[in-house]
Amino acid sequence: MTAVLEERAAIEQEIAGRTVCEQLGWAAREHPDAPAYSDPAGDGWTTLTYAEARERVLKIAAGYAALGLRPGDAVALMLVNRSEHVLADLGAVHAGAVPCSVYATFAPEQVAYVARDVGARIAVLGGPADLARWEPILGELPALTRIIMIEGAPEDDERFLSWEAFVKLGEDALAADPAAVEARWRAVTPEDTLTVLYTSGTTGNPKGVPLTHANVMFEIVATQRMIDLPVRSTQISYLTYAHIAERVLSLYLPLVKVNHVYFCTDLANLGATLGQVHPVLFFGVPRVWEKMMARLQALLATQPAERQENVRAAMAAGLAYVEGQQHGHTVTPEVREAYERADAALLSIVRGLIGLDRAAWCATAAAPMPEEVQRFFAGLGLKVLDVYGMTETTGAFTGNTPEVFKLGTVGRAEPGVEVRIAEDGEILTRSPLNTRGYLGLPEATADLLDEDGWLHTGDVGSIDEDGFVRIVDRKKELFITSGGENVSPAAVEGHLKEHPLIGQALAYGERRPYPVAILTLDGEVAPEWARARGIAFESLAELAAHPDVLKEVEAAVEAANRKLARVQQVKRWRLLPVEWTAESAELTPSLKLKRRVVHAKYAEVIEELYAAG
Repeated sequence: MTAVLEERAAIEQEIAGRTVCEQLGWAAREHPDAPAYSDPAGDGWTTLTYAEARERVLKIAAGYAALGLRPGDAVALMLVNRSEHVLADLGAVHAGAVPCSVYATFAPEQVAYVARDVGARIAVLGGPADLARWEPILGELPALTRIIMIEGAPEDDERFLSWEAFVKLGEDALAADPAAVEARWRAVTPEDTLTVLYTSGTTGNPKGVPLTHANVMFEIVATQRMIDLPVRSTQISYLTYAHIAERVLSLYLPLVKVNHVYFCTDLANLGATLGQVHPVLFFGVPRVWEKMMARLQALLATQPAERQENVRAAMAAGLAYVEGQQHGHTVTPEVREAYERADAALLSIVRGLIGLDRAAWCATAAAPMPEEVQRFFAGLGLKVLDVYGMTETTGAFTGNTPEVFKLGTVGRAEPGVEVRIAEDGEILTRSPLNTRGYLGLPEATADLLDEDGWLHTGDVGSIDEDGFVRIVDRKKELFITSGGENVSPAAVEGHLKEHPLIGQALAYGERRPYPVAILTLDGEVAPEWARARGIAFESLAELAAHPDVLKEVEAAVEAANRKLARVQQVKRWRLLPVEWTAESAELTPSLKLKRRVVHAKYAEVIEELYAAG
């Protein structure tokens, strides 16, 4: 404990007085010509340097002030990942205001709730699609004075302002009184709120989580002490900035590491963007890694048998090499030699094909990472490392590192962070990363933080003798069968999704005699799988009813059951004719399963599964 407190004190001393405003100023001053942000433009990119980015941020801060935004006011942001999102966010911070990125998948009533709750006075929207979520509720937001549109600003409504006109307003205001903006950002303190992020609202209204400059600076420095991330690296920003992982990794971390951020504005283009950028740092939620694995497996299945066998042999060498590097393990000379041969002949080529040949740090979080997916990428010589955290802890508070890791765990506590397991198995944590509480929700805050400062994560897990944390499941998502057996649905679902055909899975069994499962096809892999077998089809729904597909899914369920204890095994299942997405409401914007939504939406299907036998 003494060592943890000493580390905490050392980090707090290192970040004393530092704010994101000062950090951007440092980056622009020390590395003015370093590339900061690149947006896709045709076949190439348009890039801002750190000096150019800070100059625009100051203009935007002046523009906000000219529109009457006061220190402490909130700015709501809804737009894809692009340089304007970062500049609008940092501009608000430099004006002394509080930016709040809103999930673009929120329904209008959720948007209205967030805008009212955070007290948004100005909104910055990307275009007509974003405006469509705001238009129905604008009359409910009297505090909202102006709406800035990156694209498609209505010309006949004085509430709206185009991005170009807004930046010009700020440019003129900054030229007229540069000292006013400097006074604003210099007045910002480490204890001021840097942003408010909202939970995804799976169990009611979203909850606002205020995070301070001090929270964020502690997270970045603690991560740096744990993982020696390279300076001036390349990375891709593609997850929403309403998500804590993306916000820390591609908005705040680059200001410290002077990284070059490339924006991918559409998840469907991620593969192409990886092929262009070849990032040094890459973070993906488990669903991103699952889909990448499924595409590679589908491609492999089309290759001649001899080539498939060569790939499997090479990947076996890669897996043995990565597994041998785990904490407490040893890589033998034979394993190293086999890996080096496989890497030179094949594995390095495959990594290059998927754009991860330069990746020095690959990570995942936000949901359980299926073991088979992690082992698959280990077979390619890639360590896809689990980290663990939540919005309420400013992102990760435990993590594996390339040097110290155990597959299947979420790593060890970050420097200066305390982690322990409560009597009921819940994971608790205490550190300067913890939020002060939910915005305007004292009862929810009391449930989150106890009187001794321990944050209750809601996850059940364990800590081994080496300090590595394992997560079983969400505390509230474990179900108890009618036989009294506790079952982790995530464990069941992880094995079901090991088959590339299965895109999503939900296991259910609360107070029932056995678990059942609802499954969906992977919308990218299933069509390719069918074409490779000469199966004619016109839609995913038609594929989901095809006898050959059903037979393959049945085999996948049987394979999963062989890896599960008897009480966990799926006795009946149903393959749906649709995919689950954030837009159709079964997944959160970070692609986690919304169990309650699925339970309600498919209650009849669940009843039919139990009625069948």
